[in-house]
Amino acid sequence: MNLIFQVLSWAVSAYILLIVVYALMSWLPGAYQSKLGQFIGRLVEPFLSYFNFISVGPLGFGPVVAIIVLSLVQYGLQYLQYIVLSLFV
Repeated sequence: MNLIFQVLSWAVSAYILLIVVYALMSWLPGAYQSKLGQFIGRLVEPFLSYFNFISVGPLGFGPVVAIIVLSLVQYGLQYLQYIVLSLFV
């Protein structure tokens, strides 16, 4: 049971890292058109599309809000892990 929560936590951390890399790619010209950029875009853009409404002028805060949401999910998983493990001990 503990392994399941660890894998889920790792997956959320990896997805947060992908969002950070995707956001940093906006600083590099042509990075989104590379093979790696297209691959990361296919993974990240569907989730980021929920948060694209948050922008101030040309600055978009969607990735920041998405990372905050995923961090809350990760904390929720850790709390759920604590609850489940305390039931079995």
